[in-house]
Amino acid sequence: MTDAPDDHARHNERMRRMKVARDKMQARRTLERGLLIVHTGNGKGKSSAAFGMAIRSIGWGMRVAILQFVKGTWETGERHFFTDHPSDLVSFESMGEGFTWDTQDRARDIAAARRGWERAKELILDPEIDFVILDELNIVLADDTLPSAEVLAFLKERPLTKHICITGRGARAELVEIADLVTEFGEVKHPFNAGFNAQKGVEY
Repeated sequence: MTDAPDDHARHNERMRRMKVARDKMQARRTLERGLLIVHTGNGKGKSSAAFGMAIRSIGWGMRVAILQFVKGTWETGERHFFTDHPSDLVSFESMGEGFTWDTQDRARDIAAARRGWERAKELILDPEIDFVILDELNIVLADDTLPSAEVLAFLKERPLTKHICITGRGARAELVEIADLVTEFGEVKHPFNAGFNAQKGVEY
């Protein structure tokens, strides 16, 4: 594109037509209710994107509950942020006990997932909470640590007054089917494959 006046005029006319079309499209979008959101895929950023939505919601004065199913007592930047800056608008709970290859105890993994899910249902049913993030729920569903049929049945009957975001690779096809918004995070390149250790502030 050049700086010629004719090029500017053509651009301006295209943008005018685009605005008319976008306004018409927006006018037809009138539905509003709590969304079921799924972040999945092998790429990095699923939880990070969910935490970004948490910050956005808090900025609007909405109450947010974050519950992690796997990381447990891991020291992470997001954990520090949400717990070191106390607010009546956000709660952060870690119910997991680590990855299954760390715990090496199936019964313990199942018990931790059950505790997490019972707490998740309480948060979803709490009328004071606007947005619930179930971080890594996809992981415990994928390895059958938690019965997916039970979780899906509850989510189908969930209150439609709040948003719910579920993260983790390997999202069940049945969950994807009932979700309103699904994003698959794809890995293009990752420093771990080049021998880098997890970097503070980037990975955790």
